[in-house]
Amino acid sequence: MVPRWRIVQSSGFRRPGNDRPCCLPVPGRVLRGSGWFRSDPEAIAFIRGTEGTLALRRVQQSRQRFCGDRAAALPPIHCKVISMEQTATGAPLVEMRGIRKSFPGVQASDGVDLRLERGEVLALLGENGAGKSTLMNILSGLYRQDSGDIFIAGRKVDIRSPKDASALGVGMVHQNFMLVDTMTVAENVVLGMPSLPFLPDMAQVKKAILDLGERYNMKVDPDAYIWQLSVGEQQRVEILKQLYRNAEILVLDEPTAVLTPQESQELNVVVGRMRDEGKSAVFITHKMDEVIAFSNRVMVLRKGKVVAEKMTAETDPKDLARMMVGREILFRIEKSPFQPGAAVLALRDVCADDERGLPALRDLSLVVRSGEIVGIAGVAGNGQRELSEVITGLRLVKTGRSEEHTSELQSRQVI
Repeated sequence: MVPRWRIVQSSGFRRPGNDRPCCLPVPGRVLRGSGWFRSDPEAIAFIRGTEGTLALRRVQQSRQRFCGDRAAALPPIHCKVISMEQTATGAPLVEMRGIRKSFPGVQASDGVDLRLERGEVLALLGENGAGKSTLMNILSGLYRQDSGDIFIAGRKVDIRSPKDASALGVGMVHQNFMLVDTMTVAENVVLGMPSLPFLPDMAQVKKAILDLGERYNMKVDPDAYIWQLSVGEQQRVEILKQLYRNAEILVLDEPTAVLTPQESQELNVVVGRMRDEGKSAVFITHKMDEVIAFSNRVMVLRKGKVVAEKMTAETDPKDLARMMVGREILFRIEKSPFQPGAAVLALRDVCADDERGLPALRDLSLVVRSGEIVGIAGVAGNGQRELSEVITGLRLVKTGRSEEHTSELQSRQVI
Protein backbone atom coordinates (compact mmCIF):
# COMPACT_ATOMS: atom_id res chain seq x y z
CA MET A 1 0.00 0.00 0.00
CA VAL A 2 1.18 3.52 -0.79
CA PRO A 3 1.62 6.02 2.05
CA ARG A 4 -1.43 8.14 2.81
CA TRP A 5 -1.46 11.72 4.06
CA ARG A 6 -3.91 13.60 6.25
CA ILE A 7 -4.42 17.34 6.54
CA VAL A 8 -3.87 18.17 10.20
CA GLN A 9 -4.54 21.90 10.20
CA SER A 10 -5.86 24.45 7.73
CA SER A 11 -6.76 28.12 7.73
CA GLY A 12 -10.41 27.30 7.12
CA PHE A 13 -12.76 27.38 4.19
CA ARG A 14 -13.05 30.58 2.17
CA ARG A 15 -14.67 31.46 -1.11
CA PRO A 16 -12.33 33.42 -3.43
CA GLY A 17 -12.71 37.15 -2.79
CA ASN A 18 -14.77 36.60 0.37
CA ASP A 19 -13.31 36.80 3.87
CA ARG A 20 -16.29 35.16 5.54
CA PRO A 21 -16.33 31.39 6.11
CA CYS A 22 -18.66 29.55 3.79
CA CYS A 23 -21.63 27.56 5.10
CA LEU A 24 -19.92 24.24 5.76
CA PRO A 25 -19.08 22.04 8.75
CA VAL A 26 -16.44 23.26 11.20
CA PRO A 27 -13.10 23.82 9.41
CA GLY A 28 -10.44 21.27 10.20
CA ARG A 29 -12.85 18.57 11.38
CA VAL A 30 -13.92 17.77 7.85
CA LEU A 31 -10.32 17.96 6.71
CA ARG A 32 -9.08 15.67 9.46
CA GLY A 33 -11.86 13.23 8.71
CA SER A 34 -11.57 13.03 4.94
CA GLY A 35 -8.55 14.92 3.62
CA TRP A 36 -6.80 11.89 2.16
CA PHE A 37 -4.12 11.76 -0.55
CA ARG A 38 -3.10 8.42 -2.00
CA SER A 39 0.40 9.33 -3.18
CA ASP A 40 3.35 11.42 -2.03
CA PRO A 41 3.45 13.63 -5.18
CA GLU A 42 -0.23 14.45 -4.81
CA ALA A 43 0.19 15.40 -1.16
CA ILE A 44 3.40 17.40 -1.73
CA ALA A 45 1.88 19.30 -4.63
CA PHE A 46 -1.07 20.29 -2.49
CA ILE A 47 0.89 21.37 0.57
CA ARG A 48 3.38 23.47 -1.45
CA GLY A 49 0.62 25.73 -2.72
CA THR A 50 -0.54 28.64 -0.59
CA GLU A 51 -4.09 27.78 -1.56
CA GLY A 52 -5.61 24.69 -3.07
CA THR A 53 -9.04 23.91 -4.47
CA LEU A 54 -10.76 21.58 -2.03
CA ALA A 55 -12.52 18.83 -3.96
CA LEU A 56 -12.95 16.24 -1.24
CA ARG A 57 -15.89 13.88 -1.14
CA ARG A 58 -17.25 14.81 2.28
CA VAL A 59 -17.06 18.54 1.54
CA GLN A 60 -18.88 18.04 -1.75
CA GLN A 61 -21.60 16.10 0.04
CA SER A 62 -21.93 18.88 2.61
CA ARG A 63 -22.30 21.54 -0.08
CA GLN A 64 -24.95 19.50 -1.82
CA ARG A 65 -26.83 18.99 1.44
CA PHE A 66 -26.80 22.62 2.52
CA CYS A 67 -27.09 24.31 -0.87
CA GLY A 68 -29.09 21.80 -2.88
CA ASP A 69 -29.37 22.56 -6.60
CA ARG A 70 -27.38 25.79 -6.10
CA ALA A 71 -24.23 23.83 -5.21
CA ALA A 72 -23.16 23.36 -8.84
CA ALA A 73 -23.25 27.10 -9.47
CA LEU A 74 -21.17 28.04 -6.43
CA PRO A 75 -17.49 29.03 -6.89
CA PRO A 76 -14.75 26.56 -5.86
CA ILE A 77 -13.87 26.33 -2.18
CA HIS A 78 -10.28 27.12 -1.22
CA CYS A 79 -8.27 26.62 1.93
CA LYS A 80 -4.73 27.23 3.06
CA VAL A 81 -2.99 24.09 4.26
CA ILE A 82 -0.82 24.68 7.34
CA SER A 83 0.41 21.19 8.15
CA MET A 84 -0.05 17.57 7.14
CA GLU A 85 1.01 14.20 8.47
CA GLN A 86 1.66 10.81 6.94
CA THR A 87 -0.53 8.01 8.26
CA ALA A 88 0.50 4.48 9.10
CA THR A 89 0.61 2.22 6.07
CA GLY A 90 -2.11 -0.40 6.05
CA ALA A 91 -3.60 0.73 9.36
CA PRO A 92 -7.06 -0.63 10.17
CA LEU A 93 -9.97 1.78 10.17
CA VAL A 94 -10.53 1.22 13.90
CA GLU A 95 -8.16 -0.28 16.43
CA MET A 96 -8.83 -0.53 20.16
CA ARG A 97 -5.92 -1.70 22.32
CA GLY A 98 -6.11 -2.97 25.89
CA ILE A 99 -9.49 -1.40 26.64
CA ARG A 100 -10.51 -1.71 30.28
CA LYS A 101 -13.73 -0.46 31.83
CA SER A 102 -15.18 -1.33 35.22
CA PHE A 103 -18.32 -0.47 37.10
CA PRO A 104 -18.86 -1.06 40.83
CA GLY A 105 -18.40 -4.80 41.29
CA VAL A 106 -18.19 -5.54 37.54
CA GLN A 107 -15.24 -5.67 35.11
CA ALA A 108 -17.15 -4.92 31.90
CA SER A 109 -14.12 -4.79 29.59
CA ASP A 110 -10.90 -6.56 30.58
CA GLY A 111 -8.03 -5.69 28.24
CA VAL A 112 -10.01 -5.96 24.99
CA ASP A 113 -8.24 -5.59 21.63
CA LEU A 114 -10.37 -4.93 18.54
CA ARG A 115 -9.60 -4.29 14.87
CA LEU A 116 -12.02 -3.20 12.17
CA GLU A 117 -10.88 -3.00 8.56
CA ARG A 118 -12.31 -0.78 5.85
CA GLY A 119 -15.32 -2.30 4.11
CA GLU A 120 -15.72 -4.97 6.78
CA VAL A 121 -18.67 -6.07 8.93
CA LEU A 122 -17.48 -7.32 12.31
CA ALA A 123 -19.88 -9.27 14.53
CA LEU A 124 -19.48 -8.90 18.29
CA LEU A 125 -20.96 -12.05 19.77
CA GLY A 126 -21.56 -12.84 23.41
CA GLU A 127 -24.12 -13.53 26.09
CA ASN A 128 -25.98 -10.74 27.82
CA GLY A 129 -23.48 -8.97 30.07
CA ALA A 130 -20.43 -10.11 28.09
CA GLY A 131 -19.33 -6.49 27.52
CA LYS A 132 -20.34 -5.98 23.90
CA SER A 133 -22.37 -2.81 24.31
CA THR A 134 -19.92 -1.37 26.85
CA LEU A 135 -17.06 -1.69 24.38
CA MET A 136 -19.01 0.05 21.61
CA ASN A 137 -20.30 2.72 23.99
CA ILE A 138 -16.63 3.55 24.59
CA LEU A 139 -16.00 3.82 20.85
CA SER A 140 -19.08 6.01 20.38
CA GLY A 141 -18.13 8.36 23.23
CA LEU A 142 -20.84 7.48 25.75
CA TYR A 143 -18.32 5.91 28.16
CA ARG A 144 -14.69 6.71 28.85
CA GLN A 145 -12.32 3.76 29.13
CA ASP A 146 -10.38 3.39 32.37
CA SER A 147 -7.29 2.50 30.35
CA GLY A 148 -6.37 1.58 26.79
CA ASP A 149 -5.99 3.39 23.47
CA ILE A 150 -8.21 3.98 20.42
CA PHE A 151 -6.87 4.53 16.91
CA ILE A 152 -8.88 5.72 13.89
CA ALA A 153 -7.14 5.15 10.55
CA GLY A 154 -3.81 4.75 12.33
CA ARG A 155 -4.08 7.94 14.38
CA LYS A 156 -4.49 7.84 18.15
CA VAL A 157 -7.64 9.67 19.18
CA ASP A 158 -9.20 10.78 22.45
CA ILE A 159 -12.97 10.29 22.29
CA ARG A 160 -14.52 12.25 25.14
CA SER A 161 -18.11 12.49 23.91
CA PRO A 162 -20.49 11.34 21.16
CA LYS A 163 -19.72 14.66 19.46
CA ASP A 164 -16.05 13.66 19.22
CA ALA A 165 -17.01 10.23 17.88
CA SER A 166 -19.31 11.73 15.26
CA ALA A 167 -16.54 14.08 14.11
CA LEU A 168 -14.37 10.98 13.58
CA GLY A 169 -17.07 9.28 11.51
CA VAL A 170 -18.37 6.93 14.21
CA GLY A 171 -22.14 6.53 14.53
CA MET A 172 -24.04 4.14 16.81
CA VAL A 173 -27.60 2.88 16.54
CA HIS A 174 -28.53 1.89 20.09
CA GLN A 175 -30.82 -0.94 21.05
CA ASN A 176 -33.07 1.63 22.73
CA PHE A 177 -33.53 4.29 20.09
CA MET A 178 -32.34 7.85 20.79
CA LEU A 179 -35.28 9.59 19.12
CA VAL A 180 -37.71 12.29 20.29
CA ASP A 181 -41.23 10.95 19.79
CA THR A 182 -42.88 14.36 19.46
CA MET A 183 -40.54 15.52 16.67
CA THR A 184 -40.60 14.65 12.98
CA VAL A 185 -38.17 12.37 11.19
CA ALA A 186 -36.34 15.33 9.62
CA GLU A 187 -36.08 17.16 12.95
CA ASN A 188 -34.64 14.07 14.65
CA VAL A 189 -32.09 13.56 11.88
CA VAL A 190 -30.58 17.06 12.25
CA LEU A 191 -31.07 17.39 16.01
CA GLY A 192 -27.80 18.31 17.71
CA MET A 193 -25.73 18.87 14.56
CA PRO A 194 -23.37 21.76 15.38
CA SER A 195 -22.58 22.40 11.72
CA LEU A 196 -26.14 23.47 10.87
CA PRO A 197 -27.33 27.07 11.11
CA PHE A 198 -29.78 28.01 13.85
CA LEU A 199 -32.65 27.76 11.36
CA PRO A 200 -31.65 25.06 8.84
CA ASP A 201 -33.23 24.75 5.43
CA MET A 202 -35.62 21.92 6.27
CA ALA A 203 -36.67 21.53 2.65
CA GLN A 204 -33.09 20.56 1.76
CA VAL A 205 -32.86 18.32 4.82
CA LYS A 206 -36.01 16.46 3.78
CA LYS A 207 -34.73 16.10 0.23
CA ALA A 208 -31.43 14.67 1.51
CA ILE A 209 -33.33 12.17 3.68
CA LEU A 210 -35.44 11.06 0.72
CA ASP A 211 -32.29 10.70 -1.42
CA LEU A 212 -30.58 8.58 1.26
CA GLY A 213 -33.72 6.49 1.64
CA GLU A 214 -33.80 5.84 -2.08
CA ARG A 215 -30.10 5.08 -2.20
CA TYR A 216 -30.19 2.54 0.64
CA ASN A 217 -33.78 1.33 0.14
CA MET A 218 -34.87 2.70 3.53
CA LYS A 219 -37.77 4.92 2.56
CA VAL A 220 -39.42 6.90 5.33
CA ASP A 221 -41.59 10.02 5.38
CA PRO A 222 -39.47 12.99 6.60
CA ASP A 223 -42.62 14.76 7.84
CA ALA A 224 -43.89 11.83 9.93
CA TYR A 225 -43.70 12.09 13.70
CA ILE A 226 -41.65 9.39 15.43
CA TRP A 227 -44.63 8.24 17.53
CA GLN A 228 -46.49 7.49 14.31
CA LEU A 229 -43.82 5.06 13.04
CA SER A 230 -43.46 1.35 13.62
CA VAL A 231 -40.42 0.07 15.50
CA GLY A 232 -38.80 -1.03 12.23
CA GLU A 233 -39.34 2.42 10.69
CA GLN A 234 -37.84 4.08 13.76
CA GLN A 235 -34.71 2.00 13.30
CA ARG A 236 -34.49 3.23 9.70
CA VAL A 237 -34.56 6.79 11.04
CA GLU A 238 -31.67 5.99 13.39
CA ILE A 239 -29.60 4.56 10.54
CA LEU A 240 -30.48 7.44 8.20
CA LYS A 241 -29.47 9.88 10.94
CA GLN A 242 -25.98 8.39 11.02
CA LEU A 243 -25.70 8.22 7.22
CA TYR A 244 -26.80 11.86 6.98
CA ARG A 245 -23.89 12.74 9.28
CA ASN A 246 -21.48 10.88 6.97
CA ALA A 247 -20.72 8.07 9.39
CA GLU A 248 -18.01 5.78 8.01
CA ILE A 249 -18.16 3.41 11.00
CA LEU A 250 -21.65 2.26 11.92
CA VAL A 251 -22.26 0.39 15.18
CA LEU A 252 -25.52 -1.58 15.36
CA ASP A 253 -26.49 -2.74 18.86
CA GLU A 254 -28.86 -5.75 18.68
CA PRO A 255 -30.51 -4.27 15.57
CA THR A 256 -32.74 -7.26 14.77
CA ALA A 257 -34.24 -7.59 18.27
CA VAL A 258 -37.19 -5.43 17.21
CA LEU A 259 -37.42 -6.51 13.56
CA THR A 260 -39.48 -9.08 11.73
CA PRO A 261 -37.56 -11.70 9.69
CA GLN A 262 -38.31 -9.77 6.51
CA GLU A 263 -37.07 -6.50 8.03
CA SER A 264 -33.91 -8.32 9.20
CA GLN A 265 -33.22 -9.39 5.62
CA GLU A 266 -33.75 -5.82 4.43
CA LEU A 267 -31.27 -4.62 7.05
CA ASN A 268 -28.74 -7.16 5.78
CA VAL A 269 -29.09 -5.69 2.29
CA VAL A 270 -28.55 -2.16 3.66
CA VAL A 271 -25.41 -3.19 5.56
CA GLY A 272 -24.10 -4.96 2.45
CA ARG A 273 -24.62 -1.85 0.37
CA MET A 274 -22.75 0.26 2.90
CA ARG A 275 -19.91 -2.27 2.91
CA ASP A 276 -19.70 -2.09 -0.90
CA GLU A 277 -19.24 1.69 -0.58
CA GLY A 278 -16.25 1.18 1.72
CA LYS A 279 -18.03 1.86 5.00
CA SER A 280 -17.52 -0.48 7.94
CA ALA A 281 -19.94 -1.80 10.55
CA VAL A 282 -19.87 -3.49 13.94
CA PHE A 283 -22.84 -5.78 14.51
CA ILE A 284 -23.61 -6.54 18.17
CA THR A 285 -25.69 -9.67 18.66
CA HIS A 286 -26.08 -12.90 20.57
CA LYS A 287 -27.83 -14.73 17.71
CA MET A 288 -25.61 -17.17 15.85
CA ASP A 289 -27.61 -17.26 12.62
CA GLU A 290 -27.33 -13.47 12.27
CA VAL A 291 -23.55 -13.67 12.67
CA ILE A 292 -23.39 -16.06 9.72
CA ALA A 293 -25.74 -13.95 7.59
CA PHE A 294 -24.37 -10.45 8.29
CA SER A 295 -20.67 -10.51 9.07
CA ASN A 296 -17.26 -11.10 7.48
CA ARG A 297 -15.51 -11.74 10.79
CA VAL A 298 -16.70 -12.57 14.30
CA MET A 299 -15.20 -11.75 17.68
CA VAL A 300 -16.57 -13.57 20.74
CA LEU A 301 -16.64 -11.90 24.16
CA ARG A 302 -17.17 -13.65 27.49
CA LYS A 303 -17.08 -11.87 30.86
CA GLY A 304 -15.42 -8.83 29.35
CA LYS A 305 -12.63 -10.72 27.56
CA VAL A 306 -12.03 -11.78 23.96
CA VAL A 307 -12.16 -15.57 23.93
CA ALA A 308 -12.17 -16.18 20.16
CA GLU A 309 -11.86 -14.43 16.82
CA LYS A 310 -12.55 -16.12 13.49
CA MET A 311 -13.53 -15.43 9.91
CA THR A 312 -17.25 -16.09 9.61
CA ALA A 313 -16.76 -18.51 6.71
CA GLU A 314 -14.60 -20.72 8.96
CA THR A 315 -17.19 -21.30 11.69
CA ASP A 316 -20.78 -22.47 12.23
CA PRO A 317 -23.57 -21.83 14.78
CA LYS A 318 -22.61 -24.81 16.94
CA ASP A 319 -18.99 -23.67 17.16
CA LEU A 320 -20.08 -20.09 17.93
CA ALA A 321 -22.41 -21.25 20.71
CA ARG A 322 -19.63 -23.27 22.33
CA MET A 323 -17.24 -20.30 22.23
CA MET A 324 -19.90 -17.95 23.57
CA VAL A 325 -20.79 -19.95 26.71
CA GLY A 326 -17.60 -22.00 27.16
CA ARG A 327 -19.18 -25.44 26.93
CA GLU A 328 -21.02 -27.68 24.49
CA ILE A 329 -24.60 -26.65 23.80
CA LEU A 330 -27.48 -29.03 23.14
CA PHE A 331 -29.65 -27.68 20.32
CA ARG A 332 -32.38 -30.23 21.08
CA ILE A 333 -34.34 -30.40 24.33
CA GLU A 334 -36.03 -33.62 25.37
CA LYS A 335 -39.41 -33.03 26.98
CA SER A 336 -41.65 -35.60 28.63
CA PRO A 337 -45.39 -35.70 27.82
CA PHE A 338 -47.37 -33.01 29.64
CA GLN A 339 -50.95 -33.12 30.84
CA PRO A 340 -52.26 -29.62 31.68
CA GLY A 341 -54.88 -29.08 34.34
CA ALA A 342 -57.98 -26.94 34.35
CA ALA A 343 -58.05 -23.44 32.90
CA VAL A 344 -57.00 -20.74 35.35
CA LEU A 345 -57.18 -17.85 32.88
CA ALA A 346 -59.25 -17.65 29.73
CA LEU A 347 -59.60 -14.56 27.53
CA ARG A 348 -62.00 -14.44 24.64
CA ASP A 349 -62.26 -11.89 21.81
CA VAL A 350 -60.34 -9.19 23.70
CA CYS A 351 -59.85 -5.84 21.96
CA ALA A 352 -57.73 -2.97 23.29
CA ASP A 353 -55.98 0.14 21.94
CA ASP A 354 -52.45 1.42 22.50
CA GLU A 355 -51.45 4.93 23.69
CA ARG A 356 -51.97 6.33 20.18
CA GLY A 357 -55.52 5.07 20.01
CA LEU A 358 -54.62 2.41 17.45
CA PRO A 359 -55.72 -1.22 17.83
CA ALA A 360 -53.14 -3.22 19.80
CA LEU A 361 -55.21 -6.34 20.48
CA ARG A 362 -57.80 -7.52 17.97
CA ASP A 363 -60.23 -10.24 19.05
CA LEU A 364 -57.51 -12.02 21.00
CA SER A 365 -58.36 -15.31 22.71
CA LEU A 366 -56.03 -17.06 25.16
CA VAL A 367 -56.29 -20.00 27.58
CA VAL A 368 -53.77 -20.68 30.36
CA ARG A 369 -54.14 -23.99 32.21
CA SER A 370 -52.92 -25.10 35.59
CA GLY A 371 -49.30 -26.29 35.67
CA GLU A 372 -48.28 -24.99 32.22
CA ILE A 373 -46.09 -22.20 30.90
CA VAL A 374 -47.51 -20.28 27.94
CA GLY A 375 -45.02 -18.39 25.78
CA ILE A 376 -46.05 -15.21 23.95
CA ALA A 377 -43.84 -14.78 20.87
CA GLY A 378 -43.60 -11.79 18.58
CA VAL A 379 -41.46 -8.85 17.54
CA ALA A 380 -41.45 -5.99 20.05
CA GLY A 381 -44.34 -3.60 19.57
CA ASN A 382 -46.92 -6.17 18.48
CA GLY A 383 -49.16 -6.12 21.54
CA GLN A 384 -47.24 -8.09 24.17
CA ARG A 385 -47.13 -5.20 26.64
CA GLU A 386 -50.76 -4.30 26.04
CA LEU A 387 -51.79 -7.92 26.64
CA SER A 388 -49.99 -8.07 29.98
CA GLU A 389 -51.58 -4.78 31.04
CA VAL A 390 -55.03 -6.02 30.04
CA ILE A 391 -54.56 -9.20 32.08
CA THR A 392 -53.46 -7.25 35.16
CA GLY A 393 -56.20 -4.66 34.74
CA LEU A 394 -53.88 -1.76 33.91
CA ARG A 395 -55.23 -1.06 30.41
CA LEU A 396 -58.69 -0.11 29.22
CA VAL A 397 -60.47 -2.94 27.42
CA LYS A 398 -62.90 -2.12 24.62
CA THR A 399 -64.48 -5.57 24.43
CA GLY A 400 -63.67 -8.98 25.81
CA ARG A 401 -64.73 -11.72 28.17
CA SER A 402 -63.12 -13.95 30.75
CA GLU A 403 -64.51 -17.41 30.06
CA GLU A 404 -63.50 -18.66 33.49
CA HIS A 405 -65.54 -16.06 35.36
CA THR A 406 -68.07 -15.38 32.55
CA SER A 407 -67.77 -11.66 33.19
CA GLU A 408 -66.75 -8.73 31.06
CA LEU A 409 -63.18 -7.47 31.53
CA GLN A 410 -63.21 -3.97 32.99
CA SER A 411 -60.55 -1.27 33.00
CA ARG A 412 -58.25 -1.43 36.06
CA GLN A 413 -59.89 -4.58 37.34
CA VAL A 414 -57.21 -7.11 38.30
CA ILE A 415 -58.19 -10.70 37.50
